[in-house]
Amino acid sequence: MAESTITRRLGADGPEVSAIGFGAWAIGGPASREGQPIGWGEVDDDESIAALHAALEAGVTLIDTANVYGAGHSERVVARALDGRRDEVVIATKFGNLIDEEKREAIGRDASPESIREQCDASLARLRTDVIDLYQFHIGDYPLDRAGEVRDALEGLVADGKIKFYGWSTDDPDRAAFFAEGEHCAAVQQSFSIVNGNEDTLAVAERTGLASIVRGPLSMGLLTGKMDRQTTFAETDVRHGWDWSGDQGRRLEALDKIKSILTEDGRTLAQGALGWLLARSSAFVPIPGIRTVAQAKDNAGVLAAGPLSQDQLDRIAAALA
Repeated sequence: MAESTITRRLGADGPEVSAIGFGAWAIGGPASREGQPIGWGEVDDDESIAALHAALEAGVTLIDTANVYGAGHSERVVARALDGRRDEVVIATKFGNLIDEEKREAIGRDASPESIREQCDASLARLRTDVIDLYQFHIGDYPLDRAGEVRDALEGLVADGKIKFYGWSTDDPDRAAFFAEGEHCAAVQQSFSIVNGNEDTLAVAERTGLASIVRGPLSMGLLTGKMDRQTTFAETDVRHGWDWSGDQGRRLEALDKIKSILTEDGRTLAQGALGWLLARSSAFVPIPGIRTVAQAKDNAGVLAAGPLSQDQLDRIAAALA
């Protein structure tokens, strides 16, 4: 396996991981909730496994998945890819969404202690592992006054040896701060990129020593430069309803203003966008979504290229002001 040049730690006492991870949402393939797509369209499992292997060879040591990605399929593909290589990686998965694997559907939500335990056992079985390194609560708007019960259940799973650490996938700073008080809380997962993000949630991570695992670091592919206002997506793709006259269009305009800065030192746009995050905060651990070998190699290139410089950060900020 290649030596990663940059690493980050998940929480004060958590494992050291590569500074970027492998986001495994897309490799789950199609799934739906109430008839609406929650996946990224059709996938080739052999290519997904090759992409995971390419990421490992390039030094990536964090894989982030969820029970709901492909309604269990992503976890199963990760298990196949890690056959004989489990000790090389930190596995992060998520709970809170109930799934019907056969129908490839999300069928509800449950964060009762009994259900959390059942969902954990099901993920352990699909992942073919004895322990989950980071178990993340996947209901971002769950009532804060009931979150203590969830956190206690997670501490129970730690005590039982089923998980090592836990976190909350939420963009809300109050929820992140509440979980941060838990003994084995190591991370908050939030949406962040050059064109969006909640600074207050990041501040919680920095103040409490949590890792801020970044979902959507490439704005769901938009920051790779491979889209324009004519781009369309399959009906099974969660991006199918994108409106280029709204947020996505504004993000394209922002990208146009900073493309030259992101790529001026020979980086691809993806490597520039990831390098911006690595420079923006030492708490950030971006997990770009990957489903091809080419994407895995491109994203992992930032481990060698490193963070952007302060001068580049300043010029990007000025261009977007």
